[in-house]
Amino acid sequence: MRFLFKTSYAQDIQIFRDRVDASWYGLLGVVVIALPFLMSEYYVGETAWVFIYALCGISLMVLVGYTGLVSLGHAAFLGIGAYAHAFFLKHGIPWIPSVILAVLITTASGIIVGLPALRMTGIYLAIATLAFSVIIQEVFSRWEYVTNGFAGMPVDKPVILGISFADDRAFYYLCLFFLVLALWLTRNLLRAPTGRAWVAIRDSEIAAQSMGVNLAIYKSIAFAYSAALMGLAGALFAHKIAYLAPDIFTILLSIQFLLLVIVGGLGSLHGAVFGAIFVALLPPVIAILRDSIPASMTDAAQSTGISAIGVLGEAVGNFLKKPGVEAGIFGLILVLVILLEPLGMYGRWIKIRVFFSTFPMYKRATFKRQRTYMRSERLR
Repeated sequence: MRFLFKTSYAQDIQIFRDRVDASWYGLLGVVVIALPFLMSEYYVGETAWVFIYALCGISLMVLVGYTGLVSLGHAAFLGIGAYAHAFFLKHGIPWIPSVILAVLITTASGIIVGLPALRMTGIYLAIATLAFSVIIQEVFSRWEYVTNGFAGMPVDKPVILGISFADDRAFYYLCLFFLVLALWLTRNLLRAPTGRAWVAIRDSEIAAQSMGVNLAIYKSIAFAYSAALMGLAGALFAHKIAYLAPDIFTILLSIQFLLLVIVGGLGSLHGAVFGAIFVALLPPVIAILRDSIPASMTDAAQSTGISAIGVLGEAVGNFLKKPGVEAGIFGLILVLVILLEPLGMYGRWIKIRVFFSTFPMYKRATFKRQRTYMRSERLR
């Protein structure tokens, strides 16, 4: 197999690196399309969650990974899109116009948040978006005419042009369609001058401004586009969860989104998908371990006659059942990834690929930076 590296600007702006790369993505597409017929409906539903989280990851990746603007309030945008879509469906608006209106409202909310945040960076911007999330959660709780408050709002299964998507497999393909559409739009936007302006802002605002990049305009575009994608994800999220309540869109959900892009790999659309796989599947894995570890260790204790194994299993199961343990595991993983693999899962995949492409000439110091000139240089 022949490995090609980027050597020209024309190659850099291509959607696929080469024909081999395009072939692999084509094969991946065939596998993803055929996957629902190879799995049970439960796993098909869990994979739909992966697609929705990937859409959320792309949204936050545009802001954090490509523009360098930290947000802790993206759960609010998800909630705005979900509630707006459910409200319009409740009042008889068809599915497609309802989604469009929900995306427009979420986009407007992103612009409203982005304008005051133009002069803020770093921790100050994170606190501002966190405050926005808290305000929006109170709006969800108090504006009962739209959201039904703490009583919640049921959401019917999607019906598009008379076609029902109530089946898990049908909804799987609906989520897959919007994920592919979002990846295609974002990839093309990143190849355009807008995407390159975002990257310039991320690397150095002063340098970008000196080259003629209007910081206010491009930051506002980043907020608006990120919020629009999150609004689209919110519409799908509303159908998937089937019942909306204000306590869903908390700061913990925003932290999960941030964990998603960091664990997946900042500055990469691949990282958004990898992180979505991790974040969407980690809670079911914890739930499975919560039930399987005590049972398996009890069986082991009975077969070996060592009662301490069963006691240990019960202790582990009780620990995993305690409230807050899942959030603690998310936080621990986030700290470990930042310390041990700052480039995330996609960064690790790049290192593995380069190792095999340069073997046996690979050197361990290939990815070691001697000096950092830009605060976000590690994302490149």
